[in-house]
Amino acid sequence: MRKAMLAVAVAMAFLSPPLRAQAVPPADGIRTTATVVVDGEQPGPGLWLVRKGDHDLYILGTLRPLPAKMQWQSAQVQEVLARTQEVIRMRGVQVKADIGFFRGLMLMPKLLGARNNPDGRTLEEVVSPASYARWQSLKARYIGSDGGVEKRRPLFAAQELYVAAMKKNGLDTRDLAWPVVSEAIKVHHPAVTVVREDIVIRDVKPLLKEWSKTSLDDMACFDNTMRLIDADIDTMRARANAWATGDMAALRALPPAEQWEACSNALTEAGIGKRLGYGDAQRTVRAKWLAAAEAALSANTVSFALLDLNDLLGASGYLAALEAKGYTVIAPDE
Repeated sequence: MRKAMLAVAVAMAFLSPPLRAQAVPPADGIRTTATVVVDGEQPGPGLWLVRKGDHDLYILGTLRPLPAKMQWQSAQVQEVLARTQEVIRMRGVQVKADIGFFRGLMLMPKLLGARNNPDGRTLEEVVSPASYARWQSLKARYIGSDGGVEKRRPLFAAQELYVAAMKKNGLDTRDLAWPVVSEAIKVHHPAVTVVREDIVIRDVKPLLKEWSKTSLDDMACFDNTMRLIDADIDTMRARANAWATGDMAALRALPPAEQWEACSNALTEAGIGKRLGYGDAQRTVRAKWLAAAEAALSANTVSFALLDLNDLLGASGYLAALEAKGYTVIAPDE
C-alpha cells in the first residue's frame, strides 16, 4: 500500500516546507495592527535567471506558507514555460515502505501509533511546565479540545498546531506553485526531470518497534514552533504577501528564513535517521540537482526549475553554487 508510510517519513516531509520563518521585532518594541493577508489574483515573484552563453535556466523561488485565498497568475512564468524545453522538479528525499497493500492495512494502526510518545506518556509528562503552559494557551486558540494531540510526540504536536494556526491566520501550508506549473506542463509538454533520492524500507516491523521505543530530542523544535506561532505571525503574513505581490524589495528586507535545524535534527540525528542514511541522502539530492541544472543549461536554450527560497539563496544556496561554477546569475529585480 503506497500510502502506508512509516511515521518518520511523514515527519521528514513536514520538516521541509512549512516551518520556515523568523521574527522581525518592531524597532520600538510595540506591536502594531496585524498584517492583512492579500487575496485574489496576484502576480507572484519574478524569476531568477542562470545563464550560460545563450542558454537560460529560469528559477522560481517558492515559499510556504502563502495567502490561502490568493490565485497565482504569473504572466512571466507562463511565458517562460511556453518556450521551455525542460522543467526540473525538486522532490528531495523520499522515504518509502516496500510493503504490499494488505500488509500495509495490517500495519496501519502501528504506523499511526508511531506518532505518539513512547510508553503512553502525554505532552504534559515529556515537556517542561513552562512549555506545556504555552502549549495549552496556543492549543486552546488554534486546535480546541482535541485530546488525541496530547498523546503526540512534541514534534508531531508542533506540526498539528502549526497547520491549524496557519489556517486560522489566512495562510496555506500547501505547495501552491507546483499545481500552476503542472498545468502549464500539460499544455506545452516540456521534458520533466524529477530530482529525488529514495530511502526504501524493506522490513518495516523492526523499524517500527525501534521507533516506538526511541525518544526524540525534539524539545527545541516544539518550543521554536510555538514561538513562531505566538510571536511571528505578522512576519509570516508579510513574507507571504511579498511573495504573492512580487515585492522583491520587501522579501529582501526581511531577515533570512530560519532553517529549523532543531526540528530536522530531531529526526535525522536520531539513531533511526542516521541508520536510514537521511543525511547522506540529502547531500546526494543536492548533487543530483546541480548536475541536472548543468545538464539542462548545456542541452536547452530555455529551462525552468522551482526551488524553495531557503535552498535557493544564501552563501550555501544553489545559486551561489552555480555562480561558483562560472554561470551568470541574474536576480529578478536586476
